[in-house]
Amino acid sequence: MGQSTQDLGTVIRGARCSARLTQTQLGEKCGYSASAISRIEANKLRPGYATLLRMAEVLGIPLERLRGSAVPDGQRVVTVAAGCPSNEEDAVRRRNLLSGAIAAGATALVGTGTASAAARGVPAVGLEDALFRLPAAAPVPLAHLAARTTAARRAFRTARYDDLGRALPELLAAAEATRDASTGRARQQASAVLARAYVLTAELASKQHSDAAWVAADRALTAARSSGLPVPVGEASRVLAITMRRSGRWPSAVHLLTQEAAELDTAEERTAAVRTTLLLTAAYSAATGQDRTTSLALLDEAEKDAGRLPAVPGLFTVEATRAQVDVYRIGALNALGTPDEGVKIAAGLNIGHLPTPERRARAWTDTARMWHALGDGPQTFAALRRVEQEAPQEVRRPALRALTSDLLYGPARVQGLREFAVRTGALAA
Repeated sequence: MGQSTQDLGTVIRGARCSARLTQTQLGEKCGYSASAISRIEANKLRPGYATLLRMAEVLGIPLERLRGSAVPDGQRVVTVAAGCPSNEEDAVRRRNLLSGAIAAGATALVGTGTASAAARGVPAVGLEDALFRLPAAAPVPLAHLAARTTAARRAFRTARYDDLGRALPELLAAAEATRDASTGRARQQASAVLARAYVLTAELASKQHSDAAWVAADRALTAARSSGLPVPVGEASRVLAITMRRSGRWPSAVHLLTQEAAELDTAEERTAAVRTTLLLTAAYSAATGQDRTTSLALLDEAEKDAGRLPAVPGLFTVEATRAQVDVYRIGALNALGTPDEGVKIAAGLNIGHLPTPERRARAWTDTARMWHALGDGPQTFAALRRVEQEAPQEVRRPALRALTSDLLYGPARVQGLREFAVRTGALAA
């Protein structure tokens, strides 16, 4: 045998430190939680090929350094990728974790033709293919197009992501055809509808950690600017900033959001509400970059705005309310590494009063992450169960599967968690 191969965890930890990234920052870029990165570096969790490829790109090292790294003898390692067997001899831990959700990106709900996707009734074509090969479509009356977009929005807000994934390709094609065939004010209105269809596409792709979010968000902003209307521009800027943040470009995300927020006229309720949501997204983006001062300042500003606004139901995917501010504050405190500061906020938050299943599921997700960071397994599981009750498809997202698996293989044993992991796809049956 020649020179011994350095173990995988040591290679990743060394490269991460050289790149001056925290575990949270590396996890954000690769679709993992900070605790999952910690377990990878401790050789207790082994990522699959697709994630290794992403890590090599983020860390700026050759893929061969990761693929050639050994796992120390005797280590119990869970493998996260479909088709990549675990080193465990135990029958339970030999099963593939996450069913390839993180490695597969968008396949969990919008599908790429896998048998598991087909079994769930998910379309065979992924979002990436749909964006670059839209089906043929003829122009439709603007009122009909707006109604279809409203139905797609309803599918998103009720977390029926499979329905949304099936509807988007034809909706985008019809919106593109209608915009191209229109002139004057009709073209402006069609551009606004098209922008919102792309906003929904970007939202769905972001939930699945799919690079299709970049394309969709860029097209959304282009269409929104063509409409000349401030509300679609704000909504499109928000999804583009989310995509920037997920790729590690949080300063650019904060700059874009605050710049767009500053240009909105706060004298009109609707645009003032859009401004508030931009500030909230900017605050969370700053938190992911560990900029506590900026994050908390933006949250405080959004809270003041929300206090001056009546309930504004017309925003496309997020409402500007005090409850939304509290949800974002919990998420920001989690990202900043101070989840204990969110406990009192969570205790006073009535999640049931949030207006949509998608928003309620988001609130319970942030609550689950808070309890997980504090090491409270039962409370984490209770919050995950609430996510499932509000939005069954939400809990199958890659990020929540990763959180479930991290809890499953943690030190505490939580009654009912294993069955939940199987039911939600975090553990193969």
